[in-house]
Amino acid sequence: MAIRVALVEDDERVRGSLAMLVGGSLGFELIGSYSDAESALENLPKTAPDVVLMDVQLPKLSGIECVAKLKPRLPRTQIIILTVYQDEECVFNALRAGAVGFLRKDTPPAEILEAIRDAHRGGSPMSSGIARMVVAHFHPHDLKARAETPPPPVHLSPREEEILQLLVKGYRYKEVADAFSCSINTVREHLRRIYEKLHVTSSREAVAKYLQGASGKSGNRL
Repeated sequence: MAIRVALVEDDERVRGSLAMLVGGSLGFELIGSYSDAESALENLPKTAPDVVLMDVQLPKLSGIECVAKLKPRLPRTQIIILTVYQDEECVFNALRAGAVGFLRKDTPPAEILEAIRDAHRGGSPMSSGIARMVVAHFHPHDLKARAETPPPPVHLSPREEEILQLLVKGYRYKEVADAFSCSINTVREHLRRIYEKLHVTSSREAVAKYLQGASGKSGNRL
């Protein structure tokens, strides 16, 4: 079945481009397009899309405020933030509000579609620079100053460690697949096993937890 997608974007040109991309791509169905948070809050609970692409800078209520109001009403809807900004406070406020992904507006169309698929499957798609920011936030900078007990070692295969190393560098799934001359499905299967070993549910959590464990053993193995 097609992934049901809605857009919340005040820039008419950007909204139109996204509408053409989503509505004209196999496997996707555009079920709503809104220019402000107020319209989205009124209509999205009625249509319950699978994935919402949400702008941050909206005319009245911000995209982050809109996410915070939508998530209690649409707990199964996955929301990806689209923005020109890469501000740490903005990123973490959006994630705390309930967004599952964060993409720059200059993300290539094919990657936006892949991000929608990823979010629909339960992933947390992020542009490479934003992913690095998130990883840096979770990475301990001064272990000696921390009284925390290092997490127990996690036994990953060499290939699983290589995949995590590429994710730390901001590689997307397709780029990881290209690097190892394999399919995206193979990468996802490796990630599924990584998630199980690390007891996490997203690539962001996997990278953060792995970095913490690696630092506890050798300072910074990656």
